[in-house]
Amino acid sequence: MFNTSQLTPEQKEALHNWAGEGATLSDLQRRLKEEFGVSISYMDARFLILDLGITLQEKKKEEEKKPEEELPAATGVVSVTMDHLALPGSLVSGRVTFSDGETGVWMLDQTGRPGLDPDTPGYRPSQEDVMEFQTQLRDLIQKSGL
Repeated sequence: MFNTSQLTPEQKEALHNWAGEGATLSDLQRRLKEEFGVSISYMDARFLILDLGITLQEKKKEEEKKPEEELPAATGVVSVTMDHLALPGSLVSGRVTFSDGETGVWMLDQTGRPGLDPDTPGYRPSQEDVMEFQTQLRDLIQKSGL
């Protein structure tokens, strides 16, 4: 097991500087090996940054939601598809796209209870979309013979 006392003050300062530049844990581990010849495991690197009080900077997700004016125009149509293989624990499952372009996964469990997992956390479809979704889901299940 690696100990922080095995590092020189220069190596500790370099770790702080690299983290300040936005280096990830893997970057720190790699640079320690390349620049100082210190090879440590991933877990030792985790403990090392904790022991030294280093805070890694989280990179912001590049897939941030576009502003409202840039969202695709609403199609006005709800579309429902069924998976060929149902999700574990479900009788049937599939995907839904609501009229505002939001998508999600739907399922019916073994007791017939419906479930909806929207791709956007906290999303709630409009009442009209829910009614259209239920109608299309019923028709899709009837056509499949279930």
